Amino acid sequence: MLNNMKPFISIFSCTNWYLKYVGIPVTVGIAVYVLLNQICTKRRRAALQGKVVLITGASSGIGEALAHAFYDQGSKVVLAARRLNELERVKQDLQSKKLPIKTHEPVILVLDLADLDTIDNFVQKVYELCGNIDILINNGGVSHRGSILHSKMEVFKQIMFINYFGSVGLTKAVLPKMVERKSGHIVFVSSVQGLIAIPDRAAYAASKHAMQAFGDSLRAEMKQHQINVTVVSPGYIKTAVSLNALNESGGSHGVMDKSTASGFTAEYLAERMLNSIVNKENELIVSQFIPNLAIFLRHFTPYVYFWFMGKRAMNTKLQN
Repeated sequence: MLNNMKPFISIFSCTNWYLKYVGIPVTVGIAVYVLLNQICTKRRRAALQGKVVLITGASSGIGEALAHAFYDQGSKVVLAARRLNELERVKQDLQSKKLPIKTHEPVILVLDLADLDTIDNFVQKVYELCGNIDILINNGGVSHRGSILHSKMEVFKQIMFINYFGSVGLTKAVLPKMVERKSGHIVFVSSVQGLIAIPDRAAYAASKHAMQAFGDSLRAEMKQHQINVTVVSPGYIKTAVSLNALNESGGSHGVMDKSTASGFTAEYLAERMLNSIVNKENELIVSQFIPNLAIFLRHFTPYVYFWFMGKRAMNTKLQN
């Protein structure tokens, strides 16, 4: 009987040894690491008090959520977008908060990212009002719904000017003073579609691919000047992005996509981004399982990814 039990005794002994010398120490180590990381992040957040944070696309969605996240830390937020009335609403919402820390009156300025000729004057105005810019968050942008075949060329140009050239122009305008001060942080709100491309999003994905490449090049060049660069790639976020997306003719898409409606909240993404910024991370991906899987397939089994995208394009055509 005892001989028959030896295999089980041996397995039990090995399991006990593993738990004692590997499992428990590893678990405790991970718990300690997480705790210390949370403590360090909280302390780094405190350093945001009084920092000037310029946020584009701040009149709604992710930009509005970021405005709240940084304002809650005591930062001086500069809110930029095309819609002045919405910026005033966000400012009023911020100032209505009763926070236990010193806050600064938000600055609101109208900015059209597609109008590159106005960017230098816009940045000069920020310097006049705030003295400097510590963090620039390039969040403003527009999405697209439509096939390459039927989308007008003007749509491609408009999206590239807003999403890419606007952010590049704004970044270039703030860089000289950051380099001079040897301090600053540039953030680009890209998309998982800057890492992968899907059917009927060509104009949008191309602009975000360009932003990813620019961000990577900028990070390398700015390292010597002690300026940090973070590229954020969100998946589906519950905002009005699909409602405001351009269609094939350049009009408003006007439809809330199911995937967008069921996405993460903008507030959740803003908190993740704030932590990523204070921890000076190079990049951050906040996405659901399927987009993350697509990113994996694109890099490691591209032929599988291409097959799936072909099937998706065919299914979309049949549905239309």
